Amino acid sequence: MRIARFTTGSEPQYAIVDGDPGSEELVVLTGDPMYTPGTMTGERIKLTEDVRLLAPVIPRSKIVCLGRNYAEHAKELGNEVDEMPLLFLKPNTAVVGPDDPIVLPHYAEDVQLEAELAIVISRVCKDVSPENAEQYIYGFTCANDVTARDVQRAENQWFRGKAFDTSLPLGPWIETELAHDDVEIIGRINGEPVQQGHTRDMITDVATVVSLVSEVTTLLPGDIILTGTPAGVTTINHGDIVDVEIEDLGVLRNPVIRRG
Repeated sequence: MRIARFTTGSEPQYAIVDGDPGSEELVVLTGDPMYTPGTMTGERIKLTEDVRLLAPVIPRSKIVCLGRNYAEHAKELGNEVDEMPLLFLKPNTAVVGPDDPIVLPHYAEDVQLEAELAIVISRVCKDVSPENAEQYIYGFTCANDVTARDVQRAENQWFRGKAFDTSLPLGPWIETELAHDDVEIIGRINGEPVQQGHTRDMITDVATVVSLVSEVTTLLPGDIILTGTPAGVTTINHGDIVDVEIEDLGVLRNPVIRRG
């Protein structure tokens, strides 16, 4: 089931996305189905240009990111694969939705896309085993862990390189049923593929990621975990259109701008 957050000019609403690509309709729900039992209102809205899809979730607590989870990506940046997965945080102010601009930070010259599968947590989760992790997952969405690579390389801490506003596009919706260990991930710039990977190549799989993160911090409903990016990270520039596509999930598209 696909769950979208959207607006037609008023307050954000939630809906089930029904239909094939190109002919989707939004089956409007009451409330936020992640926190309350959503019921269908009976209203159906065609997914046209009059409808603006929003980031499907704004984490109230945190976004935990996994670094170097694809061996080829670690290799292309000249890094070794760590025995213990590398974890870092992004703030919820980094989140934007489909078609929202990625604003390049003024202090960086080399900003790159990172196409990723994002996990959305459904309920309070602490010290869970990999075997039980699935029951704490609400669903999955496309993510772009936009990174100021020159800044990341220059500093020991990744805050300025990873945490700037608009550095985490999410969308277009949450897919609650996904064969997450067996889907393709593609990153495109202006329609040209630059990243092409597969979740089966992740060093640490989805269930183990949730378990490891829950050992460190209590995960709350709506928290996001990013699972790492495949090789092919590439510089994005003002005027580019960036796509993240995940098989059986959807396409997240964002323009790139530099202000001033």
